[in-house]
Amino acid sequence: MTYCVGMVLDKGLVFMSDTRTNAGLDNISTFRKMTVWEAPGERVITLMSAGNLATTQAVVSLLDERSKSPSERVPTVLASPSMFQVARTIAETMREVIEQHGDEGQRSDSPFGATLIVGGQIAGSPPRLFMIYPEGNFIEAGEDTPFFQIGEMKYGRPILVRAYDPAMAFEDAIKLLLVSFDSTLKANLTVGAPFDYHCYEADSLRIGPHGRIGMEDRYFQSVSKDWGDALKDALDSLPAFSFPKKGS
Repeated sequence: MTYCVGMVLDKGLVFMSDTRTNAGLDNISTFRKMTVWEAPGERVITLMSAGNLATTQAVVSLLDERSKSPSERVPTVLASPSMFQVARTIAETMREVIEQHGDEGQRSDSPFGATLIVGGQIAGSPPRLFMIYPEGNFIEAGEDTPFFQIGEMKYGRPILVRAYDPAMAFEDAIKLLLVSFDSTLKANLTVGAPFDYHCYEADSLRIGPHGRIGMEDRYFQSVSKDWGDALKDALDSLPAFSFPKKGS
């Protein structure tokens, strides 16, 4: 399984993805699920993937190959004129890959299906964030939906809904995402560290702060422990529950 989050802030875009892939509890491995393309001063595009690993690998490989050898007949992520067209190009590439795998078509329950998050900025337009569904259609983040999750999203969503603030700094956004990811991996063994992240600053048109955070990272360990302790303290501070008295 997978857990990835893309988030829109006033300052720019923030991305984080886990790296766990598995075919059972006795066969666990890691694989990078985040890809970043950059044309310095012109565009930066970040893609994250969840779903069938063969499909997502093939999609990224095709996008890479076509970007290095552009053709007028086939649009590429480094030549598309807008982020909307970038999302469309990626969606069409995924549709092409899935159709090559068999006769499953573009169904969300296809064994070759995948869900993607793509975001970035092209010079002359604002940063934009999209989620691409297994069927090949996609939606854009906005004021009502300022972040997207793909993969195993339910465990990490409550903290995002409660604590997200578009005005937060990148450092605070990474802290929030680490809490979300920590909650997810504690509830689901198919999600795991290390976590890849990328913070893109609006109008910079360059790759921003990025890196990988592992289970051994001292800051992550501190966030995990302190968050757990804070939850226990908050629970203890709530008013005690009382059973109704008999006859009342």
